[in-house]
Amino acid sequence: VSLQMMKHAWDNYKRYAWGLNELKPISKQGHSSNLFGNIQGATIVDALDTLYIMEMKEEFKEAKEWVEKNLDFNVNAEISVFEVNIRFVGGLLSAYYLSGEEVFRKKAVELGEKLLPAFNTPTGIPWALLNIKSGIGRNWPWASGGSSILAEFGTLHLEFVHLSHLSGNPVFAEKVMNIRKVLNRLDKPEGLYPNYLNPSSGQWGQHHVSIGGLGDSFYEYLLKAWLMSDKTDEDGKKMYYDAVQAIETHLIRKSSGGLTYIAEWKGGLLEHKMGHLTCFAGGMFALGADGAPSDKTGHHIELGAEITRTCHESYDRTRMKLGPEAFRFDGGVEAIATRQNEKYYILRPEVIETYMYMWRLTHDPKYREWGWEAVEALEKHCRVDGGYSGLRDVYNNHESHDDVQQSFFLSETLKYLYLLFSEDDLLPFEHWVFNTEAHPLPVLHRDDGNKEENQK
Repeated sequence: VSLQMMKHAWDNYKRYAWGLNELKPISKQGHSSNLFGNIQGATIVDALDTLYIMEMKEEFKEAKEWVEKNLDFNVNAEISVFEVNIRFVGGLLSAYYLSGEEVFRKKAVELGEKLLPAFNTPTGIPWALLNIKSGIGRNWPWASGGSSILAEFGTLHLEFVHLSHLSGNPVFAEKVMNIRKVLNRLDKPEGLYPNYLNPSSGQWGQHHVSIGGLGDSFYEYLLKAWLMSDKTDEDGKKMYYDAVQAIETHLIRKSSGGLTYIAEWKGGLLEHKMGHLTCFAGGMFALGADGAPSDKTGHHIELGAEITRTCHESYDRTRMKLGPEAFRFDGGVEAIATRQNEKYYILRPEVIETYMYMWRLTHDPKYREWGWEAVEALEKHCRVDGGYSGLRDVYNNHESHDDVQQSFFLSETLKYLYLLFSEDDLLPFEHWVFNTEAHPLPVLHRDDGNKEENQK
């Protein structure tokens, strides 16, 4: 089914928005997000590995030809360093490792070089936004005191280590290792990492902590850096397990109805709200269970299972059986969005991603059942004539579509669904680590002189 879904999403993108970043499936035209500046083709690059894994050979070939002829980074535009890294660099790296086609390696390294000026700050903590022509960077105007964001500068590590590996140029890996050095030197409030860090002073901004947006993928990348290093990156491992310990102590709570959730921390006060983005953490805890300190393996799996159940409840308690952007545990409600601006669903993958990890790590059939519920809901409410669209209110009786087919729907949501219903030997965890945009990167084995371990 995810194969047919992918075909519907891709064919319509091709028909109505080919070469543009994303598709508006109801207006049947292109959609351009300012995150990518004037770089075009986000959906193509993001979907390359999904097309390859699903053996959509013709489509992969057309996509590759577009990349060869049309993917251009010489544009005068300001881009999000984080988004371009996870979608474009990640997508190109994966396409290269899966297919061995040189064009993808070449483009990935070329783009990596264009991102390097973002690190030209007093501390080496990169800017959020970069003009890739002028090399001038700045931060989001809304971020606390001109700070860079934890989830953004903390989600470059996997890709940049591979850029060094594939280019022979150590500078990429050095830049991301330096970010760690800065973080290790700093005092962490209660062992927690605030979401804001000033790149000039090297000091924290506001003491807000979240495992959802602004924080999320930083923690994911600590664990995955250790896994991707064939478990040699002891520093990443220690940082991850120490962080999980602090998260357990300060952020993980149980509702009166027995649902485990991860709250947000604002200068010592808890906000009992959990974002859809935070739902990735169920899969993260389970993935990290195996390396957990002394006899805690079962505990981490259990924690993963509990978070997954809560996230499933957030889906189940809506009219459309798809989860809201954020849901709360206060004022007598549990796992329900109470604010209009949190009731939307934009085809996000995190809950399905967590089902996939839980399935592979426990083989409990409920995870496939829950995944199937999501498929049915997507088909019923998000599938439209021209592709797939997000929803404005998952509690409503009738669909109000937002008219965007996000590139991550093809790269993440559909890929994780496909993997949830595949055998475990398709992209096995001992050989592959997924970046935060679901792009598989090979584990760099210690004894691995050769660049490719093209095990599928």
